[in-house]
Amino acid sequence: MAASDSTLHIFGIRHHGPGSARSLRQALQDLQPDLLLIEGPPEAEPLLPLLAHEQMQPPVALLLYVPDTPHRAAYYPFAVFSPEWQAIQFGLQHQIPIRLMDLPQTHQLVPDEEPPEEPLTEAPSETQPSTEAPATSTDPDPNLELTPEPIAAEIRRDPLLWLAQAAGYTDGERWWEHFVEQRQDHTDVFASILTAMTALRAEVDAARPPQPTDNARDRREALREAYMRQTIRQAQKEGFQTIAVICGAWHTPALTPPLPAAKTDAALLKGLPKVKVTATWVPWTYDRLALHSGYGAGVESPGWYHHLWDCTERPAEQWLVKVARLLRAQDLDASSASVIESVRMAEALSALRDRPVPGLTELNEAVQTVLCFGDSTPMQLIERQLMVGDRLGVVPDSTPMVPLQQDLQRWQQRLRLKPEALDRELMLDLRKPMDLERSQLLHRLNLLDIPWGHLSTASGKGTFKEKWILRWQPELELGLIEAGRWGNTIETAATASVCHQATEANQLPILTALLEQVLLAALPAGADQVMQCLATEAAIASDLAHLMASVPPLANVLRYSDVRQTDASLLAPIVDGLIARICIGLPGACASLDDAAAAVMLEHIGQTHRAIKLLQNPNHLQDWQTVLGRLVDQSALHGLLAGRCCRLLLDEGLFDGSEAARRLNLALSQAVEPTHAAAWIQGFLQGSGLVLLHDAEIWQVLDHWVGALSPDAFTTLLPLLRRTFSTFTAAERRQMGERVKQGEGRSTAAREAIALDRDQAAAVLPLIAQLLGLEMTR
Repeated sequence: MAASDSTLHIFGIRHHGPGSARSLRQALQDLQPDLLLIEGPPEAEPLLPLLAHEQMQPPVALLLYVPDTPHRAAYYPFAVFSPEWQAIQFGLQHQIPIRLMDLPQTHQLVPDEEPPEEPLTEAPSETQPSTEAPATSTDPDPNLELTPEPIAAEIRRDPLLWLAQAAGYTDGERWWEHFVEQRQDHTDVFASILTAMTALRAEVDAARPPQPTDNARDRREALREAYMRQTIRQAQKEGFQTIAVICGAWHTPALTPPLPAAKTDAALLKGLPKVKVTATWVPWTYDRLALHSGYGAGVESPGWYHHLWDCTERPAEQWLVKVARLLRAQDLDASSASVIESVRMAEALSALRDRPVPGLTELNEAVQTVLCFGDSTPMQLIERQLMVGDRLGVVPDSTPMVPLQQDLQRWQQRLRLKPEALDRELMLDLRKPMDLERSQLLHRLNLLDIPWGHLSTASGKGTFKEKWILRWQPELELGLIEAGRWGNTIETAATASVCHQATEANQLPILTALLEQVLLAALPAGADQVMQCLATEAAIASDLAHLMASVPPLANVLRYSDVRQTDASLLAPIVDGLIARICIGLPGACASLDDAAAAVMLEHIGQTHRAIKLLQNPNHLQDWQTVLGRLVDQSALHGLLAGRCCRLLLDEGLFDGSEAARRLNLALSQAVEPTHAAAWIQGFLQGSGLVLLHDAEIWQVLDHWVGALSPDAFTTLLPLLRRTFSTFTAAERRQMGERVKQGEGRSTAAREAIALDRDQAAAVLPLIAQLLGLEMTR
């Protein structure tokens, strides 16, 4: 039983463990307390009745945040197998008063600059401040002689590991699972936990007496435990006779009678700074409850713990049935005979290791050996889908929410977009009104920095298709709260955010990219503001690279605006001016470029060329072709750009094959440096080798140049040539190889050399025949 005096009963738990939850539930049933004191933020007490609501489905989390700065926040996650969740449910079902007794977040979320000396807590992150020493799988080095200070730090960092090593384990997670979570007899479990933690804290005190003001973490822990003791004293003062205290196991010795003098704790808590804090419930996921997410009090396998909570009888067999069902869903073999064999192997492994029942380690080894045939790849699927799980909680509609959250819920219901914790593919046809509204909603959320969906490449050639990958994460709820400063609806908030971003933007590419997103999100007011800023910036912008980077997004908007029913006619004059300035300034900008600058300019030229082709404006196309013609004749132009311009003019039909071959021949002449010639070839051939396959004259020029290279020059240029040819498709490279093998396209001199070699080879045939004892036929 828990440690107690006449009124106080201490239950030390692990914050997320089915065994702890089951033992606690049974202990409370036996005790029938008249008050529950649970480790948690007192500001959330008014929200506890919502846990009894039929719509509430864990995992969920208490979110506490500072309204003026929502990024300063703390989460308190709960799963169905969390002891605190079960304790609160027990209290609500039996109408027992419940109080949360952790140090209020109104003190813990104070900004770093306000406390006089040390901050009370680290800057809040997306995870709950750890309510017990964080778990770790790093073993202390047995050969290292630890001084008292490191010993204390090691114990504080992972007390379970030290208990596990004392029991012959190397992993604190496995030790706790075997001795607590899978425990069938709940008698005296809390008394044992208290004894173990008391011994560990005694070791810490002996190694290094606590000095709460030494650092932020020690001070915070001292403040938390002082507030818990003050809460206990207040409950006793009010006359409660049977008080159940549920807290992290590490804190139990500090709360066990006899308690220190009340004035000591009061002095420690006196004068703490405060901030205003708001609390609410938000959905949570098992992925965010897992230890790998960075959550200090997380567990390695939330899905496994959920299974242990649900399956009290023969959990190993039922787990392996789930594994087999998952493998079959992925078209992997998982017969009933294999499942039976896996059960036998897991039980044998647990017996060899002197374990009462198979744990997750034994089950995983059996699954990998029998069901996965030793392959570790399917184990990744099992870990993601079963061991961790993709469960997403649900909170009631009556949960306190900011208006922006409520508006998003209305849109989700109207557009039938259900938040899910796993990746979901959503293919949209923008010709359909509902799909168009879905696309606009997702784009608006992205503008608010709430990335519920990510655009992916859609199959097919239609411009009316969009492919989204949706995945809802708990931190997006905090993003909604933070975005609430822009407005009370998704549309007004996104518009206000866009206007702010446009005002703050000082570069043309940023504005053009923003404008494309705004039009995709169908925000007319925001688009007007962005276009005004864009016109102003375009008029004064002088960086040609910025001008060229701005054209492709605007071209997309002008070309496809009719698909989204948006009016982008105001963009046409801006685009006309940008293209005119590019055509005027490009020859000067391309002069005297080094290799790195030429590569950047090559990318800009390619993007601008594709954008102008997309616009299908004859005037733009004529101006662009004229400037390409000037560039290709420009002296001292970098070979990369000269070759690319020649290729673009060839593709446009302004150069025929003979003219391209002539220019290629000039670029590859002996008067030209081999490196310049190689760069010219790279620019000319980059991305497609079809011109080599279909133009014999160009093939012969290139073949002659390669054959005339000296060994040293060939060795130097080979990496560059390989990089160029690696951009061709596999089919193109294969056809080129066949042509080289068959000698097609070779020059006359090369063919004569081959014939001469064959004549020389024929002269030695009689001698070879004589050596082999064969008769030559004439």
